[in-house]
Amino acid sequence: MTVGNESAPDFFILLGFSDLPWLERPLFAVALVAYVCTLLGNVCIIVVSSVDPQLHSPMYLFLCNLSFLDLCFTTTTIPQLLRNLRGPDKSISYWGCVAQFYTFHFLGASECILLAVMSLDRYVAICKPLRYPAIMHQRLCTLLAAASWLSGLANSLLQSSLTVQLPLCGRNEVDSFLCEVPVMIRMSCADTTFNEAMLSIVGTFYSLVPLSLILTSYGFIAAAVLRIRSAEGKKKAFNTCGSHVVVVWLFYGPVVLMYTQPSAAGLPDASKLLSLFYSLVTPLLNPFVYTLRNKDVKGAVGRLLVSLGGRGTE
Repeated sequence: MTVGNESAPDFFILLGFSDLPWLERPLFAVALVAYVCTLLGNVCIIVVSSVDPQLHSPMYLFLCNLSFLDLCFTTTTIPQLLRNLRGPDKSISYWGCVAQFYTFHFLGASECILLAVMSLDRYVAICKPLRYPAIMHQRLCTLLAAASWLSGLANSLLQSSLTVQLPLCGRNEVDSFLCEVPVMIRMSCADTTFNEAMLSIVGTFYSLVPLSLILTSYGFIAAAVLRIRSAEGKKKAFNTCGSHVVVVWLFYGPVVLMYTQPSAAGLPDASKLLSLFYSLVTPLLNPFVYTLRNKDVKGAVGRLLVSLGGRGTE
């Protein structure tokens, strides 16, 4: 981001919620508790899925990727938010801001694709159970997980690189609690029509296309589940997929509003709430949704605790 013919600013001021000073202390407490719970929950899923042989399956490979992604996602933004809420210093360095929106968009787009891959895995598991091991073999699962990360990186390199070239004409106040492409575009003093168009086009691809694939997959899954004669079988299938559906709606709802129509989501207060939701709330809920609704994960956690307890008494 250039400033006319001058060099880039040394730092930015993240205004965040400074117009509501009474909100900063309670928001700091909420964000701190949520961040700690997010770290513990996602680390727990990664550890349990890695050490328990019963969870060495494609579903939990993708779940580990999602948990690791959420760890990185929240760590990109929440420590800076906590620092700004704690005291009067709301600044972030220029390169810190650039690194934040590059990383934020890399991880966000990766999660969009990863959730679609997870729905494909559930579709094969429920609609083609006999062929599931042959279709979702380890090599394919690894390639799909890698494709999710690489596609997110491609999105970030495109959108963030376009944004970093916009002139700011001396502006260094960011009306948000993080450096995010839509917010940085609104700061520019130049014509941003092309940037907004590209953001809308790419945002549509990374949000609505995966969401359409997810809905299609779950349409086939619902039809297959309804054909199951066993009530227990239906319940197990719905419980397995229900957690994924909840995560999908929690993540995609705010993302679709923020990125497919950036000008429509351009109200500062609305964009702050949307950003806060998918950067803090969704990563917090992901591990709890999966562990509370998944008997395999709860059983694995129980076995791990028993194992650790047994070692502690030796």
